[in-house]
Amino acid sequence: MKRYLVFEDGTYFEGTAFGSDTETIGELVFTTGMSGYQEAITDQSYNGQIINFCAPMIGNYGVAKKFNESQKPTIKGVLAREISDVVGNYQSEMTIDEFLKQENVPGIRRIDTRAITLKIRKAGSLKAAIVDDLNSGLLDQISTWKLDDEQLQKSINPTPATFAGSGKHVVLLDFGYKESIVSELTNRSLKVTVVPGNTSLAEIENLHPDGIMLSNGPGDPTRHMDVLPTIVELEKRYPVFGICMGHQLLCLANGAKTFKMKFGHRGFNHPVKDLASGKIYFTSQNHGYAVDEASVAETDLKITQIELNDQTVEGVEHTRYNAFSVQFHPDAKPGPHDADFLFNKFWDMINK
Repeated sequence: MKRYLVFEDGTYFEGTAFGSDTETIGELVFTTGMSGYQEAITDQSYNGQIINFCAPMIGNYGVAKKFNESQKPTIKGVLAREISDVVGNYQSEMTIDEFLKQENVPGIRRIDTRAITLKIRKAGSLKAAIVDDLNSGLLDQISTWKLDDEQLQKSINPTPATFAGSGKHVVLLDFGYKESIVSELTNRSLKVTVVPGNTSLAEIENLHPDGIMLSNGPGDPTRHMDVLPTIVELEKRYPVFGICMGHQLLCLANGAKTFKMKFGHRGFNHPVKDLASGKIYFTSQNHGYAVDEASVAETDLKITQIELNDQTVEGVEHTRYNAFSVQFHPDAKPGPHDADFLFNKFWDMINK
């Protein structure tokens, strides 16, 4: 069956339907990863977005739920040049088509993903609809669609969850966290308690943490301005480590500013330079906002890493407190593990 991707500027692309038969609207973004489609689909940082996969084929190793990065995806759709109908993986439990049907996510295959990527690179991220009929009533709604608070809340677990560990205790403030972040912490024997990002300072202190993690998450970081005073107090009392959204919030809490990027960083081939050592890491990234470099100069933060393609800020450290953050994902699922040593750095801070 034919299915259409319609942009807010009126242009459209045609392909073949797969996944759920629902129609939808979202922000269209592209990811350059050549694998890891399941982790991307279940990454809460993609909440409200239609993912355009640059890889020429996805689905060839199926889907196994143990590799999900969250319990339920909140993406709006999937675009792929080809979907493999043959699965070659003994761990697979279902095909990607079956998975998207189960999760009520629509997709389009046999669509020109290369042309779509080039369009986004030129125009920036655009709103788009996935429809089965070019006369769909959704078309009039594209330009007015926005990622609202109700949709954002779907990324945050409303009740605390604890993951066992024999070591020190980390409280992870959840803005849409990835399971791989928890895994990296528990692999270092740390006990982890996940709480909603807007949990009060008093409630956090009652958990008696030894360290604080600020998680990744979707959308504009300035929508979380209410948590900044809490972060300011936390960094004075505990070691703090922020990732992605957590990085942006740590910077905002200390007086820096953020901005919306033209089309963001999504994929896991982004080169990042460590300014102290001069080393280059290939990193996994998924964000549409970044920290304004000039604004950092007016704060107690120092820039520690930059992205080599566009020179955007990729990491900071506090000059007075034990707090640091990175824009990329050192947990790297999917992606290279060049920077997983940052979890060791956090472990050292806690244990000292």
